Amino acid sequence: MNKRILASLFALGLALQAQTPVKIGVINCATGTQAPIGEYMSNGYKIALEDLAKKGIKVELVIEDDTGKPQVSMSAMEKLVTRDQVAGVVGPYSSACANAVSKLAEKYKVPLLVPVASKEDITRQNQKYVFRLSATTEDYANILISMAQSLGKPKTMAILNENTDFGTSGAKSAKAYAAQVGIQVIAEEAYASGSPDYRSTLAKIKGLKPDIVFMVSYVADGILLMRQAREVGLLPQAFLGAGAGFASSEFAREQAISHGVFSSTQWTTDVNWPGAKDFGKRYKAKFGKEEVPYHAANAYASMMVMAEAAAKVGGNRERLRDALRTGKWNGIMGEVAFVDYSGYTNQNKHQMLVEQIQNGKHETVWPTAYSSKKPIFPFKWK
Repeated sequence: MNKRILASLFALGLALQAQTPVKIGVINCATGTQAPIGEYMSNGYKIALEDLAKKGIKVELVIEDDTGKPQVSMSAMEKLVTRDQVAGVVGPYSSACANAVSKLAEKYKVPLLVPVASKEDITRQNQKYVFRLSATTEDYANILISMAQSLGKPKTMAILNENTDFGTSGAKSAKAYAAQVGIQVIAEEAYASGSPDYRSTLAKIKGLKPDIVFMVSYVADGILLMRQAREVGLLPQAFLGAGAGFASSEFAREQAISHGVFSSTQWTTDVNWPGAKDFGKRYKAKFGKEEVPYHAANAYASMMVMAEAAAKVGGNRERLRDALRTGKWNGIMGEVAFVDYSGYTNQNKHQMLVEQIQNGKHETVWPTAYSSKKPIFPFKWK
């Protein structure tokens, strides 16, 4: 076979490879109590597919709904890895699901990129196939409490969290950071998600008169907790919400109870990271939304990173792991790189931000270098 034929066959092989979509698995919560956030993430993936297509990267998504339950999430991972033969997986949303699925990623040696889940342990198990773009619960707690210190010098804090992986991890991080900076934790209350009445717990916290209240909740619980906090007259210097439900537009719309609440976040529409503002405009126009939650931005960035890396290596799992491990990206989430530090493995070091809900909208208020509005402090019921 002469060189010209070989060259033609090689070129044909490259062309066929370029035309073959890279297969990526997605685990998300399309149904169940976490479905509103699952929708944000799904929207982020859709915009990512548009931008990947513009780059000539064809992606075949295989999507599984885990309903927000770890066991279902694990079954979804098994299907994606063994039946669908995906190159890598993006997701799931919740910390409990992501932590469970990470074990299977390591077992089957398939790269897993966690977009949003923040429980510290997810990337603290020396797992070589597990990567996280999201910041950790430690980051969520530190940015909020340090901001509160700058605004009001609090001496005492109450912690209120749901008794899930996400909630307990967030509470543990908040307590640890409070101890470092000399804030006394005078109450720690864990609750069962979905409870109909939190008044007795909130009344107990009110009696202790904490300077700040640190809360870790998803959407439905966050709304009910704040409604009942108002009913019992709980009035700290600040309510600090560790992202999740407090960062959602559903919570923000409840203006009577959301106005003045702080929420840690990983992204806002007004940060100066490359493409962030454009992404926000496109999201609002495409989905008819007034706000763009960080979950959508995290999902978008994670899909861009995973698909670009997978396309470069032809979908080979081991080479994809190496590409994620050594790669660097700069986009709507700022600079992304998966590194080892402080016991973490393949963890992206992400700059956290703080938003405050003002008149039904999330406004960036901290750090000052990224802020678009001044914080309202101390807290007052609207």
